[in-house]
Amino acid sequence: MIRHALSRFAAAALLAASWAAPAMSAEVVLVPSRVIYPGETVEADALKQVVLAEGKVAPDNVVVVLDALEGKVAKRTLLPGRYVQATALREAYVVEKGVPVEMVFMTGALSISASAVTLQPGSIGDVVKVRNIDSGKIVSGVVMADGRVRIGG
Repeated sequence: MIRHALSRFAAAALLAASWAAPAMSAEVVLVPSRVIYPGETVEADALKQVVLAEGKVAPDNVVVVLDALEGKVAKRTLLPGRYVQATALREAYVVEKGVPVEMVFMTGALSISASAVTLQPGSIGDVVKVRNIDSGKIVSGVVMADGRVRIGG
């Protein structure tokens, strides 16, 4: 009888300790749920959350946050169930190659704009080459968020 009471007490103490002890949080990573091809924009419905085995951690270069994946473009094929490395993604292009854009030169209060054609695609902040439609001159500029290309200044 005493042995049965002690085992019941030990089980209750163990249960209480398990509730009181902080739970070890398992690391969660995002992986593709289907094949994502190069040039395809990554969307939330193409990803699934996977809980890593206890004690296992994702490598440093693996993207684990939805905000860091969604809206990016795959540079290479992303396979289902595999980690997504940061180097496999790029920002979406704001300007595409061969598309007419407005190039702008700004310095102080002076602003000059002209029509140009992009010679390469680019994301916000990328330096791209554009050809002035009127003169044919090729210049480099920085892609701005509104799709214009800032030259010099």
